Amino acid sequence: MNFLCRPKNSFSHEGNRLPSLIMPYFNQSILRPAIFFLTGIPGFETYHVWISILFCCLYVIAISGNGMILFVIITESSLHEPMYYFLSMLSFTDLGLCLSTLVTVLGIFWFNVQEINFDACIGQMFFIHGFTFMESSVLLTMAFDRFIAICNPLRYSTILTNSRIIKVGFAIVIRGTAALVPLLLLLKRLSFCHSHVLHHSYCFHPDVMKLSCTDTKINSAFGLAIVICTAGLDFVLILLSYVLIIHSVLSIASPEERKKAFGTCVSHISAVAIFYIPMISLSLVHRFGKHAPPLVHTFIANVYLLVPPVMNPIIYSVRTKQIRKAALKVFLSKLI
Repeated sequence: MNFLCRPKNSFSHEGNRLPSLIMPYFNQSILRPAIFFLTGIPGFETYHVWISILFCCLYVIAISGNGMILFVIITESSLHEPMYYFLSMLSFTDLGLCLSTLVTVLGIFWFNVQEINFDACIGQMFFIHGFTFMESSVLLTMAFDRFIAICNPLRYSTILTNSRIIKVGFAIVIRGTAALVPLLLLLKRLSFCHSHVLHHSYCFHPDVMKLSCTDTKINSAFGLAIVICTAGLDFVLILLSYVLIIHSVLSIASPEERKKAFGTCVSHISAVAIFYIPMISLSLVHRFGKHAPPLVHTFIANVYLLVPPVMNPIIYSVRTKQIRKAALKVFLSKLI
């Protein structure tokens, strides 16, 4: 009898240990959701079909406008200059930002498709944040372009050669990717047990991170450090470049030359403003606006998403005579 009881007790003891070994892995599989739920316009769900008309118009303007600038710069040899190469990079990043969110945004408004797979969400974040970091870098290179053109015009063509511009383009892509990959790998280690409902119609890193039930201090600190080292540093260097530009322009004696020099910077200053103001506003809302109405989060997120890609082609088409002339020349020749 003792012999028969001993295995029973032994198996009972081992059976008690087994759950403690597998529970961490079991919990992770339970806590990690298969899907998140995206949000359209809170409180206006019944009007999503009508609201989609506005979003469709904005997407059409953004995609066609940036596509036109890219096409014109590529096909028109007179625009094969550093300034327009950087402008084509800006249009490329804006185009990528639009296409990264097009499916989920219109899917919500047209078909009420709110579910998104966790891995698909990670992929969308990669492109959204990646193109955002790249656009910040492009704006910095455009500020450097204006600095050289105004402060050291005689060396402009020798400094900004085609080979250097190509290297700058690769550096922008590598910088954005290298900064983003560790951030998303840290996000994949988290478990999610709270609400799976996101505040936006696309996946945004701080929004997804808030839903985790595990410690996110490392993710939050690393994310803040990346933003400071990329967009934050770029913004400071852009401001510094314009301080030097203003100092150089004020030393010009002729008022007409001053006006002309400042006129070449107006488009870039506008692009910087419409990029950084929504981005900073969205970051502040996520960090300090926890009790703000959901509609505030949604509005700022959509402004951040669509205003720069929509406005940049308009600004550069209106303010840059060479772009207007080249566009008319290309499209009129196609019609004829």
